[in-house]
Amino acid sequence: MRIAQVSPLYESVPPKLYGGTERVVSFLTEELVQQGHEVTLFASGDSVTQARLVAPCERSLRLDPECVDQMAHHILMLEQVVQQVDNFDIIHFHLDYLHFPLSRRYGMLNVTTLHGRLDIPDLVPLYQEFREMPLVSISNAQREPLPWVNWQGTVYHGLPVDLYTASAQPGEYLAFLGRISPEKRVDRAIEVAKRVNMPLKIAAKIDPADEEYFQAEIKPLLDHPLIEYVGEVGEGEKGEFLRNAYALLFPINWPEPFGLVMIEAMACGTPVIAYEHGAVPEVLHDGKTGFVVHDLAETVQAVERVETIDRRECRRVFEERFSASRMARDYVALYERMLEERRMSLESSFHLPTEPLSDKPLVAIDQMARHLNRRQFPRHH
Repeated sequence: MRIAQVSPLYESVPPKLYGGTERVVSFLTEELVQQGHEVTLFASGDSVTQARLVAPCERSLRLDPECVDQMAHHILMLEQVVQQVDNFDIIHFHLDYLHFPLSRRYGMLNVTTLHGRLDIPDLVPLYQEFREMPLVSISNAQREPLPWVNWQGTVYHGLPVDLYTASAQPGEYLAFLGRISPEKRVDRAIEVAKRVNMPLKIAAKIDPADEEYFQAEIKPLLDHPLIEYVGEVGEGEKGEFLRNAYALLFPINWPEPFGLVMIEAMACGTPVIAYEHGAVPEVLHDGKTGFVVHDLAETVQAVERVETIDRRECRRVFEERFSASRMARDYVALYERMLEERRMSLESSFHLPTEPLSDKPLVAIDQMARHLNRRQFPRHH
């Protein structure tokens, strides 16, 4: 199958530091290549991939001091996608809604994985207008604000099984990994560490939008002997950071669409203690891979019960539910179903050529496309 993966340009694929969406795009792209598909990745020029790379910018944009207008590079990338649209059986976007007007007008077979929160009122009229766009959720909880859009399926994120190694022995510190922002509630993690008298290591980035929050609310809390802020960590450091932790604290206060850090911790054998918001109950098995909690008191109790969690079971559940190979197979099944639906739609909409169609969906679609071109149908049909 000829597949295009279209990534945001803010981080490289994979990202060198923080970057959940781009990390997932990388894992999916490489696994699709391994499974024998012909993949083109649209991403920043400092990306590393076995796929064919099309790069509208030399470097990822978030850390590029010379980049003033990030959107300009994304618009260029969309034009590059459109110019090559005939080279792909399906185009998989990871750009939220940015491509919707082009996808509608060019009639290209596409699907969009939504990686962010959807409980934003501004999104409702937009998705009402583009309600035919085929979408994929990364958890069932993510769908709740927009249950009426054109959902094609839910595909949980996955990681390569050899990305991290697990430790059967618990470490001596609590871990917080991700981003410092009001919805991630690192302040809760700090309070828990103080209450249970355990060290807490915070590995997190600070976006410019959250700098004021960090300075006013979080920085004063770091001046405590139990608390260590280690900053933003890369992929090479992350495994050791998680593997050597006693537990990962995930005390969020927002409708988390998935929570990639939870399965990263599970891959390292580290139990997760997470507030019950968004996808948390779908990802965590309460009492088996960690604990789902509702307040600080429950979180403290959960830390005291961590020793009842089998770290080897955390790893086993990760391999069973959250591998990159499983994620890629789920997406391929979705692609194939969409291709078959497109083929059937073409059969019902147009007079087909007299020669019999192949029983292979991709070949059949090519046959019909050649037939339609001979009849000089305009491209947007």
